[in-house]
Amino acid sequence: MFSRVARPAFNITRSLSTSSQNNAKVAVLGAAGGIGQPLSLLLKNSPLVSHLSLYDIAHTPGVAADLSHIETRAQVTGHIGPDQLDAALKGCDIVVIPAGVPRKPGMTRDDLFNTNATIVATLADACARNCPEAMICVIANPVNSTIPITSEVLKKHGVYNPNRVFGVTTLDIVRANAFVAELKGLDPARVNVPVVGGHAGKTIIPLISQCTPKVEFPEDTLTALTGRIQEAGTEVVKAKAGAGSATLSMAYAGARFTFSLLDAMNGKEGVVECSYVRSEETECKYFSTPLLLGKNGIEKNLGLGKLSAFEEKLVADALGELKGSIKKGEDFVQNMK
Repeated sequence: MFSRVARPAFNITRSLSTSSQNNAKVAVLGAAGGIGQPLSLLLKNSPLVSHLSLYDIAHTPGVAADLSHIETRAQVTGHIGPDQLDAALKGCDIVVIPAGVPRKPGMTRDDLFNTNATIVATLADACARNCPEAMICVIANPVNSTIPITSEVLKKHGVYNPNRVFGVTTLDIVRANAFVAELKGLDPARVNVPVVGGHAGKTIIPLISQCTPKVEFPEDTLTALTGRIQEAGTEVVKAKAGAGSATLSMAYAGARFTFSLLDAMNGKEGVVECSYVRSEETECKYFSTPLLLGKNGIEKNLGLGKLSAFEEKLVADALGELKGSIKKGEDFVQNMK
């Protein structure tokens, strides 16, 4: 029986049993960017990937040539510009979308909306036409809006499957694990904190009460820890001083989620990851909770579980902002020419 908050094993160089499905074609859209390049490097290392298809509006041939010299099995192809987007996506099993502009100091994720909404809608449209059955993993911010955008575009094409569209919130879980481990002197590889809600500010809700192993903090420490997890992206934006946002940790988190999905698609049982998806768990249409992954994407939404009073208030406080972000994404697609 799987644990609700089982931590997926994540080891870049792990050896995996061969199976008939160890031939996944994975596309990275935005592969030449700050997240795209290290993400593509991590994916190239996986024996589960047989074809790594890299797309961006510039520099992709160079990134593809560079990665193709690595002694792992994935064949790498580089595709550049809108004319080559369809070829990049044909026959894909998984599409990961880190494309878009990064945050700069003083910007919220929502400030990225106008630019990134158009980019994500264009890429979702191409996915609908070229690989309608693919798992789509969206990293491009604001995720709280880009997942509704992706879903609405797929609906317009009649190919929407809510079990195959994921907002990648894994970095929130990775950060929560790292910060809790740091405070408690634990091995971060053995810590698992479910993080629910959305992927921006107060919509990021770490469920410390459900952490494995069990941990406890005084109220002031818990409040500060929760705030740090919620604003960890801004911590990196400030530290980079205008040179970008979280790229390396986001690439790691994106790879972790993709590998979990590949494992589940290959028949591994008990694979659980949190992700921002179409949901009936709260009054928000989209919400992140732990998900049991399977061969066809989401096998079961494991829900919120038992919340502490502190966490219940966090959820209640997040719903208004989350609903607004969802509506903003849906309205964007309705008003598209």
